[in-house]
Amino acid sequence: MSATATAAAAQEQPSTSFAKDQLKAVIERVERLEEEKKAIADDIKDVYSEAKAHGFDVTVLRTIVRMRKQDSDERKEQEAILETYMHALGMLAA
Repeated sequence: MSATATAAAAQEQPSTSFAKDQLKAVIERVERLEEEKKAIADDIKDVYSEAKAHGFDVTVLRTIVRMRKQDSDERKEQEAILETYMHALGMLAA
């Protein structure tokens, strides 16, 4: 390393070093959380596989899980819109 580079490294501001450490910590936390998220996603996949093995329709189960996340009013509104569209397409008896 040249004398100039060594002097520059020695004179690095403490705030710069702190910012680098913070950045590294943030990145490492995100990486750990991404690993946990993948593990949880794998667990959910396993649960759906078990449900399928017991004869449940996984597509319907996923729909129900999504619907349960919605509040009641939002769900009713989407159901009404779905019914309207199905009527318009002749999929429901008038």
